[in-house]
Amino acid sequence: MRDHPHGRKPHPDVWTGRATNRVQWLLALVGAACMALGIELAVDSPWTDGVAALVMAVVGCIAAGLLVLFGTLAFVHVALKVDQECLEVRCGHIGVPRRRIPLSEVVGAEFVPLVTPRHWGGWGYRWRPEKGTAVVVRRGEGLVLRMGDGHTFTITVDDAQTAVGVIEDRLRTRTADTAH
Repeated sequence: MRDHPHGRKPHPDVWTGRATNRVQWLLALVGAACMALGIELAVDSPWTDGVAALVMAVVGCIAAGLLVLFGTLAFVHVALKVDQECLEVRCGHIGVPRRRIPLSEVVGAEFVPLVTPRHWGGWGYRWRPEKGTAVVVRRGEGLVLRMGDGHTFTITVDDAQTAVGVIEDRLRTRTADTAH
């Protein structure tokens, strides 16, 4: 940890945070159930009459199940890492989608006490022309990054107020370093 020039508690060199939505596990179970139904239809159906309809049902159930299963698992949680140079946002267990934002592109950060999926049109990686981009995995606190190009990026993350403090500290340090 570095000493803070204004006497406040220093922030770690790398700050990490995350947010989780356990409700999405239920949606993942629905997706798995759809896939199981498709497999059950494929295995136990007589395949004599209405083959086209049966194939469509099997493919439809498996495809819908895969979309729901992987679509929800990708947004069960979000991880945020802030280091000296950038912020990295990673979603789900495999970290995709992922976004890396250099601090040189950020002009400010703001704590938001309540971000809801309803504000953004649902859970997940969202974009709305009038609001910007967001990663919303649950209802609750988050942060809004103000980018140099005028756009915003909102992230739901636990302890968002500390994340904002770390980001603002890094931005002040960058500004001080470039002024010298």
